[in-house]
Amino acid sequence: MQQQNTPENARDLVLEAALLHVPFDGWSETTLRAAIADSGVAEGLARALFPRGGIDLAVAFHKRGDQRLAETLAATDLSQMRFRDRVTFAVRTRLDTVEDRELVRRGTTLFALPQHAAEGAKLIWGTADAIWTALGDTSRDVNWYTKRATLSAVYGSTVLYWLGDDSLGHQATWDFLDRRIADVMQIETIKAKVRENPLGKALLAGPAKVMDKWRAPTVPDDLPGRFRNPFR
Repeated sequence: MQQQNTPENARDLVLEAALLHVPFDGWSETTLRAAIADSGVAEGLARALFPRGGIDLAVAFHKRGDQRLAETLAATDLSQMRFRDRVTFAVRTRLDTVEDRELVRRGTTLFALPQHAAEGAKLIWGTADAIWTALGDTSRDVNWYTKRATLSAVYGSTVLYWLGDDSLGHQATWDFLDRRIADVMQIETIKAKVRENPLGKALLAGPAKVMDKWRAPTVPDDLPGRFRNPFR
């Protein structure tokens, strides 16, 4: 019983208890109250761990999914896959970690509210960052941002499609994901051709000087090589 009094364990107990109530009451104060009662965690501790109530429960649920994804990718040999296939695998794996689509549906509804939209966007960015980091991305300039922005858009649209997909094994969603990544590849191909063209180089010279001044957060130097094309 003493273990329940540790913050980390208490957080897991409350979150796990909440999952049974979310499909009916959403990520809400009602769900938090029920989770506290079911988990046996002291209310004061639970309130300290989830001070904003349901929104903090939803955030914790999403971040737990990102952590499970990182652990799965770390334990999986992806060396035989093309890099774009590794990204596809990561997105599919992230969705496969979800116990019940209704949990994500309720979260999507919550984060669609104007007061929580920024938080939702931050979580999707966090998922994209978790994927790139797990796959060994070491970019430090504007490429760090463009990779995560691009994957955030791909992941976000794929989640919305997945929520309404009733196909066998979610095959329609995986086909949708493949098309989105193919679209990104086309854009990257066009950008590469523009950079290789003398006129294109001249047109991009000014913006490139500005963009090169951007720097991403420092990452370890011992990770594998830089991936310039997001989904090559």
